[in-house]
Amino acid sequence: MSSLAQGGVIGIIAMVLFLTGMPIAFALAITALVSIVLFLGPEQLELFGKMTYDSVNNFGLLAIPLFVLMGNLFGGSKASSQLFEAGEAWLSRVRGGLAMSSVAASTLFAALTGSSAATAAAIGRVAVPEMEKRGYSDRIATGAVAAGGTLGILIPPSVTLILYGIAAEQSIGQLFAGGIVPGLLIAVMFCVWIFIAQTLQDRAVTKHVSSLAEARRERTERTYTWAYRFASLARTLPFALLIFLVLVVLYRGIATPSEAAAIGALLVWILVSLIYRDLTGKQLMNVLLESTNQSTMILMITAFSAVIATVLSYLRVPQDLAQAVSEADLNRWVVLLVINLVLLVMGCFLPPVSIIVMTTPILLPMILAQGFDPIWFGVIMTINMEMGLITPPVGLNLYVLKGIAPHIPLKEILLGSVPYIFVLSLAIVLFSIFPQIVMVVPNMLY
Repeated sequence: MSSLAQGGVIGIIAMVLFLTGMPIAFALAITALVSIVLFLGPEQLELFGKMTYDSVNNFGLLAIPLFVLMGNLFGGSKASSQLFEAGEAWLSRVRGGLAMSSVAASTLFAALTGSSAATAAAIGRVAVPEMEKRGYSDRIATGAVAAGGTLGILIPPSVTLILYGIAAEQSIGQLFAGGIVPGLLIAVMFCVWIFIAQTLQDRAVTKHVSSLAEARRERTERTYTWAYRFASLARTLPFALLIFLVLVVLYRGIATPSEAAAIGALLVWILVSLIYRDLTGKQLMNVLLESTNQSTMILMITAFSAVIATVLSYLRVPQDLAQAVSEADLNRWVVLLVINLVLLVMGCFLPPVSIIVMTTPILLPMILAQGFDPIWFGVIMTINMEMGLITPPVGLNLYVLKGIAPHIPLKEILLGSVPYIFVLSLAIVLFSIFPQIVMVVPNMLY
């Protein structure tokens, strides 16, 4: 059996196990065990333990639980609601401003967490009820929060970019730098779509009311004084400074990503407990337990995905696949399109963590052979993973929103999120045509 056929069998085994509904980490572990027995031989089964240990015996992975803790400390306090309030105060007079403020709050929150689900949950708890009270449609309200939450895996610090950097042996600092401009630009693109969607809704409403002004009055926007706006901005300033400090420490080479994460977690704890006085002993214990659960899940998925990737490497699947693509003499953009389509389909069923760890060793030789920059591709790959977070049947952010607003039908949440898939697709096209958008900060800093 050829190496590519063996890789196909491993993929089928994994997909069958995923469809059973068992936890992703366990499905990956069973796939790894079966693959070793089938293709390396039962006598090599002892390699499973060694591969699992080696996959997590990496100092860079320490950044993941620390960034998770940093995000949970922030999300467990009232500081997340203050982010939303600041965005609302400044954008309330803009059509769709309340939905835009949820995207703006998600952008800043993402820079503190690196987690999509945490971003969607923290901002959604505040934003969705407020938008419902102001007459926003379920689709616009939930879609804005679900899409805004996806920025958590792109804007640094990003767990996904950390894992890609480790798997691809690329600079995590450069990857973080590469995610800054695309993340901010995508946030602006989300806001543009919100403006368009709200305009279309207003025009539809005017068919039943006497004027557009009356339609807009149905969404009773609050008015804010300039003093309140600047005061709300001042309340978010400590966290903005914290983000700036962590990034400076990282990009100036003063600390590694893990050390920067430790500094960030410590400073967030100081801000939340001493300045905001919003973290009791019981709340801190809950945050620590939740962070432990999330970190364990991520690291288990990382470990077992890495074992599968190692087995595939032993079987020479990545090398033979790259050679087959090279010999086919396909246009490099056709190759990139096919890769993105495959990643999008995988994102419908798997979390970004497992996709990144499993596919990076396979895709990287193909990408390098086609002359693409690995830092640029890491950002493109992450944006693709963002789409997977809002596509069924396993779009994590869709179910996060369903848990926050159980009275809203899942169909409405899905329909509200679909347009953002096209926005993200447009972003991939834009960054492919103009890769310097992604590379401008990495080239400037490194």
